[in-house]
Order: sequence, then structure tokens, then C-alpha cells
Amino acid sequence: MFTGIVEETGTIKAFHKNTNGASIEIGCSKVLDGTKTGDSIAINGCCQTVTKLQNSCFCANVSDETLSVTTFDLLKIGQEVNLERALTPNSRLGGHIVSGHIDCTGKLMYCEQLTDFYNLTFEIPDEYSRYIVKKGSITIDGISLTVAEIDKNTFKCAIIPHTYQNTTLKNLKCGEFVNIETDILGKYVEKFLSAKDNKGGSIDLKFLQESGFV
Repeated sequence: MFTGIVEETGTIKAFHKNTNGASIEIGCSKVLDGTKTGDSIAINGCCQTVTKLQNSCFCANVSDETLSVTTFDLLKIGQEVNLERALTPNSRLGGHIVSGHIDCTGKLMYCEQLTDFYNLTFEIPDEYSRYIVKKGSITIDGISLTVAEIDKNTFKCAIIPHTYQNTTLKNLKCGEFVNIETDILGKYVEKFLSAKDNKGGSIDLKFLQESGFV
């Protein structure tokens, strides 16, 4: 588990596609402190297992599933990525609960600069928009953000200067894709209500009325 608070940005040193999946090497420093082989590090929000450690980098094996769901297939040598080590029992939960399992990719549609602040608008596949709510949490390339506005399958996040300057958001251009993880709590609520209380049916107005919600 992660918090979505980026610890540092690393650099892609190597990326090789194999018969199954790929191997990746990340140059970094801070996230190596206390890390050992087998530990988890989120790379742009995607939980990966450390397979090899060196003085200034770590390696991981990327599965075919990860390549198909995330932006990893678009990574280039020298590109910056957001990095975060997995939670420990005494960690501060400064962002929100992040699993490191990417739901889909989203596309940056607009970037509006307001003095030092930025408003970024993203588009996602229609089927994932139901998990996004105004003032709710969302993870973009491993960054815990708050949804400021939502309209159908687009949403806007307001970015403070510290987050913008200390993550890969500063390099993001309109039309480029990012990894999206929606709030895991919403998915569990939907699953429990549909499977248990509604016997597998959909959540509609009739169900809400019969259950006393409206």
C-alpha cells in the first residue's frame, strides 16, 4: 500500500521488452534507503517489486498486464518518473489509501496556469468516471490529488506549486497519457452494495428507495 505522496523523481536508465513483459532500471537515491530486494516501490503509481539493487538504481520486472494497462509501454530512456516506497506501520498517511494497481490511463486535455497554481483537466474512459466524485481522492501517476470538478468522463485537479515542481506533472504536456488509480473505497462500496444488499443487481433509484436512502 502507498499514500500517493511522491518521495522523489527518478530517471529511466534502461527499459527492455522481453518475450513476456519487460525489465526496467530506475536511477534514484532517496527510495533506496532501507530498501531491499523483494520490496515494493511505486513507479508512476504502479506497484513494482524490486528485483535488483545497486548504488544509485534499482531494477524491476514489468508484466504484460502492466504494459497493457499503464503508460509503461510509452516510457523513454532519460524520462522522469514518480517514486514512492510502500507504507510501513509507522508511516504518516499524508495522501490517501493507494493500492498501486492502475485502473486505466487518462489523457491531459487542458493545463491552466493561475499564478503559481495549475488546473489540470484529464479525460478517462467512460466506465471509470463513476468512481470519481467532486472533492474525492484520485491518484495520477502516483500522486494523490483531490478532484476539484467532474463533468462526465473528464475531471479537473488543482495543483499546488510544491506538487507541480516536485513531481513529473511539470513535464506533462497536453495530449500525453498518465496512470490513473481511482479511490479504492468507492470500488468496495459498489461491490458490497451490488453483491450483498442488491443480490447482484444494479444500484438504481428503486433500490435506493427500497433501502431507505431516498
